[in-house]
Amino acid sequence: MTRAPGFTATPSDEQDRLSPRNFQRLASFIESYSGIKMPSTKITMIEGRLRKRLRATGMPTLKQYCDYLFDKDGLASEAVQLIDVMTTNKTEFFREPDHFRFLADQAVPMLQASGRGTALKVWSAACSIGAEPYTIAMVLADLAQQPTGPRYGITATDLSTEVLDTAMSGIYPEAMVKPVPPELRRRYVMRSRDRARQQVRIVPELRAAVRFARLNLMEVPYQVDREMDVIFCRNILIYFDKETQQGVLRHLTDHLRVGGFLFLGHSETLTGMRLPLEPVGPTVFRKR
Repeated sequence: MTRAPGFTATPSDEQDRLSPRNFQRLASFIESYSGIKMPSTKITMIEGRLRKRLRATGMPTLKQYCDYLFDKDGLASEAVQLIDVMTTNKTEFFREPDHFRFLADQAVPMLQASGRGTALKVWSAACSIGAEPYTIAMVLADLAQQPTGPRYGITATDLSTEVLDTAMSGIYPEAMVKPVPPELRRRYVMRSRDRARQQVRIVPELRAAVRFARLNLMEVPYQVDREMDVIFCRNILIYFDKETQQGVLRHLTDHLRVGGFLFLGHSETLTGMRLPLEPVGPTVFRKR
């Protein structure tokens, strides 16, 4: 690299960047642990996220952190925290709203017609900070107010312990719940008494309906009930290669009862995969 005249690299300059070897070691570990591919084009993003761990651990450089991980057996104690800072957790309430209309208008009535509507089992398999499972809970709680409405329980899992802590608290910036329809917001979202904080919290009824747990989709068998009626696994498969996608989908399908519904993200597909699923809506599939 050409440097400006008079500039001399110091050891700390080089040590606070990921060498090709350390980048490859990190990328290989992250993919094997979580299924998430880390191309070299993301090296600047990865360095930025890793610096959060440097501040937390007190290590001065990325080189020392990587030496600790790979040469001093640091992964044994650091793996969960490393994955926490590396995973992307973009989410929002009522994201891809067509799915929630389908859930209320078609999936639940079809499950009820098949005799499964009285005690629905739902799994949000990449729940991030909780917006998805709480959105599902709002939809089902609203249906449950009807005379023939279903009882339900929601399991929500994610790889990151950090996002699960936020999800369990059910506390969010007020702006984040703007996509929630006003009537549902009135019923299921509480505003902070201190208006200056601009925070809201999901009501206790919904927080009690969702059970959160850490789960790595790369580790089988999944410690989740089988015979699920509905599984949401949206916008996580896009980070996996095709082989990993098919493996995860096969295991998810194993946890879905015949007649149950699988919801994927709108940019995800089952094309080329042999699975006992048939399309019934926009990236909505039913198990045969």
